[in-house]
Amino acid sequence: MAAPPHTAGHTDVIVVGAGPVGLLLAGELRLAGAGVTVLEQLTEPTRESRASTLHTRTMEILAERGLLDRLGPLPGGGPGHFGGLPLDLGAAAPGHPHAGQWKCPQSRLEAVLQVWASELGARVRRGHAVTGLRQFDDRVVVSAIELGGQPEQLTASYVVGCDGERSTVRQLAGFDFPGDDGTLEMLRADVAGIDVPDRRFERRPHGLATAHRWPDGTTRIMVHVHGATPGARTGPPAFEEVVAAWAKVTGEDIGHGTPVWLNAFDNTRRQAARYVRGRVLLAGDAAHVQMPVGGQALNLGLQDAAALGRALAAHATGRARGGELDAYHAARHRAGARTLTDIQAQARLLLGGPEVDGLRSVFAELLELDVVRTHLARGISGLRDTGHTPETPEKTRS
Repeated sequence: MAAPPHTAGHTDVIVVGAGPVGLLLAGELRLAGAGVTVLEQLTEPTRESRASTLHTRTMEILAERGLLDRLGPLPGGGPGHFGGLPLDLGAAAPGHPHAGQWKCPQSRLEAVLQVWASELGARVRRGHAVTGLRQFDDRVVVSAIELGGQPEQLTASYVVGCDGERSTVRQLAGFDFPGDDGTLEMLRADVAGIDVPDRRFERRPHGLATAHRWPDGTTRIMVHVHGATPGARTGPPAFEEVVAAWAKVTGEDIGHGTPVWLNAFDNTRRQAARYVRGRVLLAGDAAHVQMPVGGQALNLGLQDAAALGRALAAHATGRARGGELDAYHAARHRAGARTLTDIQAQARLLLGGPEVDGLRSVFAELLELDVVRTHLARGISGLRDTGHTPETPEKTRS
């Protein structure tokens, strides 16, 4: 079948997904001179803040692009943890200006990234669902439909799926996505009108409970009942389900509260066999699905975008010498695989019942060793594969 002719809708790169990963990538591509169109199914930016933690390498990336100034002062996120066991992430790079972890609601980060990418010239088209994708030797044709509108076709030199763990792009392009489905589930909610003690991975006979009061007075709670498996639901859990789980684990009634946001996550572990398939690429949760422990999913995705932007722009604008996209796959697939392995270990320590008490005791002893703390903190902080050393952190560009 012959390739269709170029159309007025042709651009260098189509990014599918206007979450933080897609928007950072769009800005990166524009900084490197590539034309970008972002397609997003949601008509409005999300107000949900599934992730709220930024790690050292991500903070560097944002600082290098002037985005920390736009975000304003960010509060520290505390010492961190590994599978619920205390771990000072500052051990990754003592003296580094961004050592540790920092709090920034995902909704705030996404809003800042959209303004930045748009100012650089990225075209963000909301309310557009991707329905088809065809690759040709010199371009990719994307079929999309606007909410309430007519189907249309757009062409680009490359397409990047940044559309999350249920990625349409990944499915349409035929990426292999091996791994394991989740076996243990945690419920998560922001609830207004409740007053419960702050808890940090408090293990109890019937499960695990975490609670943290946000500045606006709502409380983020997370709860796992020992042995609870992912439900058959297709959407978020009912508030009554969260109330029942919280009562079973803590003995407290939060049923009088008002749910602001409800969510469930599990220990699913999957990673695309390759991040590049012809002229279609993946980044963020479209490339890897993992339990969102300590914000690592968001940070891993943002680091994917930062690694991909300039290399892809060079290819899309005809300036590349070859091999850059294979290098992106090799580097980020390796980083993703190591992170998913770390998260698998953390999930076991965090969600296991009494059978993991001995394992937790051994890990707690190991975490008393400087070399262990440094190694694990560098992995979580995104510094393990960057060439940084704890003694001589890399300076960020102003």
